[in-house]
Amino acid sequence: MVAADPVTEPHRTPTSSPTAAGPADVDAAADAETDALTLGRRIRKLRTARKMTLDDLASAVERAPSQVSMIENGKREPRLSMLHTIALALGTNVDELLKTDAPSERDALEIAVERAQRGPVFDALGLQRIRVGKSQNDETLQTILTLHNEIERLHRERAATPEEARRANAELRATMRGRDNYFAELETMASELLAAVGHTGGPLSQQLVADMASHLGYSLHYVVDLPHSTRSVTDKRNGRIYLPTEQSASRDSRSPILQAFASHLCRHDEPRNYADFLRQRVEANYLTAAVLLPERDAVKMLTEAKNLRRISMEDLRDAFAVSYETAAHRFTNLATARLGIPVHFMKVNESGTIIKAYENDSVRFPSDALGAIDGTTVCRNWTARTVFDVEDRFSPWYQYTDTPNGTFWCTSRIEKAKEGEYSVSVGVPFEHVKWFRGRETPHRAVSRCPDESCCRRAPTGLADRWAEQSWPAARTPTSLLAALPTGAFPGVDQTEVYEFLERHAPR
Repeated sequence: MVAADPVTEPHRTPTSSPTAAGPADVDAAADAETDALTLGRRIRKLRTARKMTLDDLASAVERAPSQVSMIENGKREPRLSMLHTIALALGTNVDELLKTDAPSERDALEIAVERAQRGPVFDALGLQRIRVGKSQNDETLQTILTLHNEIERLHRERAATPEEARRANAELRATMRGRDNYFAELETMASELLAAVGHTGGPLSQQLVADMASHLGYSLHYVVDLPHSTRSVTDKRNGRIYLPTEQSASRDSRSPILQAFASHLCRHDEPRNYADFLRQRVEANYLTAAVLLPERDAVKMLTEAKNLRRISMEDLRDAFAVSYETAAHRFTNLATARLGIPVHFMKVNESGTIIKAYENDSVRFPSDALGAIDGTTVCRNWTARTVFDVEDRFSPWYQYTDTPNGTFWCTSRIEKAKEGEYSVSVGVPFEHVKWFRGRETPHRAVSRCPDESCCRRAPTGLADRWAEQSWPAARTPTSLLAALPTGAFPGVDQTEVYEFLERHAPR
């Protein structure tokens, strides 16, 4: 994942910069699925009208019946050449097959129900798909569709305020997965910046970070009255970056500086919405990590480690003098694009709540009906949770976990922040564990999630004894009860920032 929280695209960013899948992209994906379903129905309608069996059509187009069945069920889109062959076999033309309207009202209803079953609502509720066919009457299908649409409406209604951020994160995560979380244009920016200040390798010094600021036309000013809601404040008019005199023990003192002028390099404008804000934060954090762990040096080290079959997040952390979390994030940028290793990443609060997550290795994260991951609870048997029960906090914790989607190996550590403890985990599918240190671990767990019997539902005997006799008082974080902060920069008091800049501006 990028070296920070997930996110989306600015209104001014060139087409080469990281772009999140916005509503139009989501609609386009849905339309593509609908078109495949409509095409399949039209082919089936024409086939049955001509009294051809599935085997007859398969033989005519020289394909297996199972392949033709997948096309008719909308699970596979045929190439144009195959469409020509199918059209010829059915005595029609490609234009007729590609009409966007359903062949009949009944077909339109079946397509809508089929599309609903393939969406996130059915997945989130763990519902079994039904076979949509002649055995269901119109009323049954219409009832299923109405219930689905109402559940989706309620989720979208709830998502219209605080959930906006979750939707933006979900959309961004799809974009990150599509690019294997690797953004070449930001890697180039980082490389050019490092070359400009003469960095030749090794950990990036504080002096070189200061030199970068000067190179970009900024001076650094450490103050005691930085607005409490900010990590830094940039005065673009006077070329100043204001930073706090006291640094958090858990934060790298170089990061706030790099993040400040990363936004300058990315040409960020004031965010138009929360999605813009999130996208800009990801870009700034990605660029920061790419400067702290330069691609050339990091890839060289990781390639050597892969050849020796001893890739380690701890070694990456120590080689570049960064935090474990930054090293783990940076690994996800390079693992697939440069090493050919699919990967997943998780940052999980001690309560089990997912703070950040990324995957391109088919691991199945918990999600809500909108496909959002952030804020959901991870399985108790996953490494990200079991690591909290390990007494040895100095050594990394390795574990294999058997899941419905396959076996995954993970390495995890506990980190501390003012908000409490959290785990940072990096994992890969079983077939790729051979490249990592810690693959010999005997620790193994089984997760059946999202099946509730795995860890979300209390054992029957225990529930029978206590279900009516317990009343826990939840420790509810205030952030859960508050609406999403408003403003161009959520959570930041703009008046406070402007007053601060007014006080410190050179006279």
